[in-house]
Amino acid sequence: MKTIAVAALAVMGAIGAPALNAADSDAAYPGMYVKDSAITTKVKTKLLAKQPTTLTNVKVNTDRDGVVWLSGTAPTREASDRAETITKETDGVKGVHNNIVVSP
Repeated sequence: MKTIAVAALAVMGAIGAPALNAADSDAAYPGMYVKDSAITTKVKTKLLAKQPTTLTNVKVNTDRDGVVWLSGTAPTREASDRAETITKETDGVKGVHNNIVVSP
């Protein structure tokens, strides 16, 4: 079972996890974010597993202090709040800034 989980993460990394927006990049915010890819990957994986259809346009960035910045769009306020809750419950996350815009 562990092999399957590792393989799934490898595939997601190889294809850029398009369901959570392959455009996620710290380059979009020069000087503001330092990539913490381990936390970012954990958050994206949990969002994809728990909300695969409603959080497809959410971008995830993590700074060097373990603070996660959520941006992009969600269809409802509840979906945005759920993304924030999922992120807060992720190991290694020290704080969350939810900048998700509700766009039905």
